Amino acid sequence: MTRAVRLLLISVLLLLAGTAPTRADNLVSLDIASLPAAPEPVAHLAAINDTLIAWGTTGTWRFDQDQQSWRRLRESSNAGLLGVAGDGQVAYVLIGSQAVERIERVSLTDQQPAAIPPLPEPLFSAYAAVAGTKVWLFGVDANRARRFVEIDLAAVNPSWTTHEAWPGTADELTSAVEQINALFITVREREGQPDRILQWKAGEGWKDRGVAPAALVPGSASALGQAHVLYVSNATPSAVVTFHTITGSWATLAEAPNAAQARATTGWKNGFVWLRTSEDGTQQLSSGQVRSTNLLLQPLDWVMIVTYLVSMIGMGMYFYLKEKRNSTSDFFVGGRKIPFWAAGVSLYAANTSSISYIAIPAKAFETNWQYLTNNLIAVLGLMFVAVWIVPLLRRLNLMSVFTYLETRFHPTIRTMASALCILMQVGARMSVIMFLPSLAIATTTGIDVKWSILIMGVFTMIYTAMGGMKAVIWTDFVQLIVKMGGIVFAIVFIAFMVKGGFGEMAAIAAAEDKTKLFDFSFDLTKATVWGFLFLVLFDVVLTFPKDQVLMQRVLSTESAKEAGRSVWTFAAIMIPGGFMFYMVGTALYAFYKTHPERLNPLLPIDSIFPLFIAAELPMGVRGLIIAGILAAAMATLSSIMNSVATLASVDFYEKLVKNPDPKVSVRFAEWMTVVTGVAGMGLALILSRYDIHSLFDVSIELAGLLGGGFAGAYTLGMFTKRANWQGVAIGIGTSIVITTVAWSMNLVHPYFYLAISILLCICVGYVASLFFPAPSVQSLEGLTIYGQRERPVGVALTQNE
Repeated sequence: MTRAVRLLLISVLLLLAGTAPTRADNLVSLDIASLPAAPEPVAHLAAINDTLIAWGTTGTWRFDQDQQSWRRLRESSNAGLLGVAGDGQVAYVLIGSQAVERIERVSLTDQQPAAIPPLPEPLFSAYAAVAGTKVWLFGVDANRARRFVEIDLAAVNPSWTTHEAWPGTADELTSAVEQINALFITVREREGQPDRILQWKAGEGWKDRGVAPAALVPGSASALGQAHVLYVSNATPSAVVTFHTITGSWATLAEAPNAAQARATTGWKNGFVWLRTSEDGTQQLSSGQVRSTNLLLQPLDWVMIVTYLVSMIGMGMYFYLKEKRNSTSDFFVGGRKIPFWAAGVSLYAANTSSISYIAIPAKAFETNWQYLTNNLIAVLGLMFVAVWIVPLLRRLNLMSVFTYLETRFHPTIRTMASALCILMQVGARMSVIMFLPSLAIATTTGIDVKWSILIMGVFTMIYTAMGGMKAVIWTDFVQLIVKMGGIVFAIVFIAFMVKGGFGEMAAIAAAEDKTKLFDFSFDLTKATVWGFLFLVLFDVVLTFPKDQVLMQRVLSTESAKEAGRSVWTFAAIMIPGGFMFYMVGTALYAFYKTHPERLNPLLPIDSIFPLFIAAELPMGVRGLIIAGILAAAMATLSSIMNSVATLASVDFYEKLVKNPDPKVSVRFAEWMTVVTGVAGMGLALILSRYDIHSLFDVSIELAGLLGGGFAGAYTLGMFTKRANWQGVAIGIGTSIVITTVAWSMNLVHPYFYLAISILLCICVGYVASLFFPAPSVQSLEGLTIYGQRERPVGVALTQNE
């Protein structure tokens, strides 16, 4: 072992040994403030779009936060009002004599709410949970039998559905709330004992989630963020506690001595409001708002990040000054002189974007390793691609993969497919990939998400526009080392922070089935093995040819043989790389299950890895891993920018301009790189305005809706001799329409959209082709997998070399 390596290992060990154990303090605090009491005694509270509503003895009131005063919403006796339930956006009142008989939606205007069918039977001691137009009601009937009913008011004919009641021996309900697509109720067996929390999820039924740290104040549950529920405990002194719905762990947020006497509570903004009656009989209203602790980078972290960004610009400038830029071949495909191993590494780097670095650990943290099945099966698909598909396309000396569709079918098919590809890459990929790391940067640096998007987008635009494909591939190589090094360090560091190390992490993961890989069920609404087999067949084998981002690297190699080797290299890296990303999510689960006080309830689930980086990692290392997140995003962003610029230049500019000058084509591509970056930043800024549960699922969904139709065209072109351009055009149009209908009706899991779209295009396109003349045998030479031979580069396939 060399002296340098020994010094490096010693430095890392000293760093780990010198890192203080995780602190027991919270990352958030509770700001408690008094609010003006309503003009009359109040029995119930609710919040609708951050507007606080109170139900008094003679009317309903709304709180004017600007004026810090109450204003009458409407006059009403509120007789028979037994309770109120809401999700912060909508609210419903529970009405009846002694038991709840019906519900009504609360309106902030004078508009009369639509009539809602009465309950199948009155429910006593009832609690309701709400999520938009869905209402779930729990209670007991006149015979003390448990009842659990649901209604979806968005249905054409809304009606109450009865579900299996909660299990166990406890009949007394104390709260109900909806969070993360599941229902959570608390029940109490005997007075003075801690409440037990139960979870219900459609398709899964009931699950016991353990016992609360103390008895809870009835009705005090309120959802916070994407994965937390706030409660008020009756401990001494009383406190606000949080339940994390993913890890099932409890943490004390803050003491709130007056909250234990609450007569009414409701979630409001980033916290909740409670009402109590003092000893002199007056009502007192208090608000508790959760506030995050600022987690900012230190100077050494900034040095690491700035060094990385400057080095990327430097590499772009190097290739800009080195190349004469007179050839579109140099700019688009690196002069076709890229080594196969560099192209293979770049393939993996482009495929592991910020979605892999942030969203996949978050998915593994929230669920398990089932999505990793896709990687394992994809390797088999890549083997087929390396042997059959890639050599065929590389022999054609393409720059735009859609040139194949023009030669095989018709210029219209090429134009249509290229336009859809540009839309998919910018709309479905760039926006998500640019937004995800901005969450990490905002979490760790305090820089607003919008500025993070702009900084990352501008730097990527500059080095991509200057350096072309050579800069993209070689920066990919450096970026892969940076980001995978950060992942490995994070896993080791988390093991160091968890008491018991890797053994404890493995035990927690096994107990919670967090490393489950295979689901062999036939449920089309879930991510199963059959779904992944279906997906890989269509998403890898049949769609690899249409992916300009990946194919442009393959086309940059020296020969068809080297192109195949680049895909083999890609496949070899995919499995160990995939395990690393999922392992981080599992490690984070073990850490936060044992340290729930270190969670931030205000952050989305996709921010779980950035949160750990900001709050737990030592100075310097934080900057290195943030650079890794930037590397993950920028590797894919630069690839998309260069690919879209290639398509815009080759498929549109050079088709419209007669005898285009190569220098002008390159200049046009440079400007299109900038335009693509600006468009991606704009869409990412729009995306930042919405609260999205899982961006990983969103990216899959959009790719399926936009990318499936023209992917089927390649299958028809390479694997059949009968398909013609008329049939393919009909197949593409039909697949897009039917897949959009399936999406609007939420018929299957988003993972199936791409496969359905491709399958429809293949079947409809082939059948439709039978109604039109078949292509000539001569026109198919070298364009199908049957009898592949070197095709002379004709006019239709010639690019400006």
